[in-house]
Amino acid sequence: MTISAIAPASSSTPLTPLGRRRAMLALAMGGFGIGTTEFVAMGLLPQIADGLGVPEPTAGHVITAYALGVVVGAPLIAALTARMPRKTLLIALMVAFTVGNAAAIVAPNYGGLMVARFVAGLPHGAYFGVASLVAAHLAERGQRAKAVATVMSGLAVANVVGVPVAAWLGQNLGWRSAFALVATIGAVTVVAITAWVPSLHTLRTTDPRTELGALWRGQVWLTLVVGMVGFGGMFAVYTYVASTMTEVAGLPMSLVPLALMIYGLGMVAGNVVGGVLADRALTRGLFAMMGVLVVFLAVFALAAHNPYTAMIVLFLVATAGSALVPGLQTRLMDVAADAQTLAAALNHSALNIANAFGAWIGGVVIAAGFGYTAPALVGAGLAAAGLAVLAVAVVTARR
Repeated sequence: MTISAIAPASSSTPLTPLGRRRAMLALAMGGFGIGTTEFVAMGLLPQIADGLGVPEPTAGHVITAYALGVVVGAPLIAALTARMPRKTLLIALMVAFTVGNAAAIVAPNYGGLMVARFVAGLPHGAYFGVASLVAAHLAERGQRAKAVATVMSGLAVANVVGVPVAAWLGQNLGWRSAFALVATIGAVTVVAITAWVPSLHTLRTTDPRTELGALWRGQVWLTLVVGMVGFGGMFAVYTYVASTMTEVAGLPMSLVPLALMIYGLGMVAGNVVGGVLADRALTRGLFAMMGVLVVFLAVFALAAHNPYTAMIVLFLVATAGSALVPGLQTRLMDVAADAQTLAAALNHSALNIANAFGAWIGGVVIAAGFGYTAPALVGAGLAAAGLAVLAVAVVTARR
């Protein structure tokens, strides 16, 4: 069963255009909350370290704890909850997300915050996997990838609005206030999903054995590797963008938030472009965006020496990279047959691995003395490797 073959949301009470928009908004709100909590800790590490009395590098482990929660939670939750009705599962995942962030507000010490961040990360991948499947299920004919992109847009918009607002709150009212904002977003999302997402009776559930069957499909693994390797290039640049903009481009530290906002706007644009491309020509769109990402990453190594060109190319890097997400998510659901929930959830495990891997390899080349433009060149190589894996996936699928 491919997602294009799924029946409409309800044969007895079809969705109105307004009802469909409300459902998509509710799903995107969850992505907005998740995106905000995923990235806001990076900008509040000094405050977290001071508040808990630990060194800043130690405080940085709360980011790792969240990513570990994503990697562990995505396959585990997707498999164990295979029989649960999809709407019920979405609500349960957002409740868990809200509880995890609420726990961060009252965490008494560093260990408590580590546990809270791990718990908050557990629903991340499963939520995006299930929400993407539901969005494709509710979409009008020929617009399933656009619907998936709508869910992902919450993650992109979080980098433009949610993260800066939460960081401002954390810097002015204490770091715990940032997690209070995220917990509030989670609670509002629970209400919105309950009220606006239809019952989804015609969206078939599976079972753990069926979902785990995705792990035996070569095309699933190849598509995941495309994300793990190719996206590593984008994260190699993003992780060190603040230092690159100040040390290489000569941008004042006070304008670094502007650079981050421009990157976030690129992510928003990429989601829109990626959704349209994937609906029109899924495979060709993936090849085009991965190839463009290789070029823009390589160009950024040169453009980074001027603040204006650096910001322009940074926007283009974010656009090209984010445009891959709807296509990869859609391809995973297609090649997974009946195991779509697990496959879609695993995409976010793969992207978090790419985040960790890209940050690590970028740090290696900087520590080796190659400078802050080196991550962009290494990133271009990683994106090219992802392009090669995508070619292998397409050729073997045709055979």
